[in-house]
Amino acid sequence: MLETERLILRPSSRADIPQLFEFLGDPAAMEHTHSDKTLRECQRRVMVHEWRRRRDGCAPWVVVRREDGRIIGWGGLYEDPFDPGWGFEVGYYFRPDVWGKGYASELVNAALGFADKQLQLQEVWAMAHPDNTGSRRVLEKAGFSFARHLHERDRLLFRRPRSAEPR
Repeated sequence: MLETERLILRPSSRADIPQLFEFLGDPAAMEHTHSDKTLRECQRRVMVHEWRRRRDGCAPWVVVRREDGRIIGWGGLYEDPFDPGWGFEVGYYFRPDVWGKGYASELVNAALGFADKQLQLQEVWAMAHPDNTGSRRVLEKAGFSFARHLHERDRLLFRRPRSAEPR
């Protein structure tokens, strides 16, 4: 478990799946990325990532708002088991009603601190849909730089080398 000023970041459990599916399964909320079609598909995705946490030392966290204990997101640092080959990346998914409140930036900064201090990764990657300006801003503020456009995926690829400054 990891805590930030406003968030508690913790591993996922099966009991979290219905609340996660409320936004991970919402096509409007997930407009720029993968949307789970069923509760079972969401459970599979989340639990496969949890298995990878034991292997890799990281996986997306359940994002809980400290002030009220509400699950508002899912994300962090991971190596995607469903789309391998990109190395460690940062990803984040939030309920639409909390967009624009700085939670993604807070999560990304915590994930990068974990990448630098605990895993000592040399670089971290991230992807954003070209139309998702909010996500691109989050990545740029966190020190990511544009690497290239992945035309076949319609994604922008960003990279961030290990920070010389501790987070």
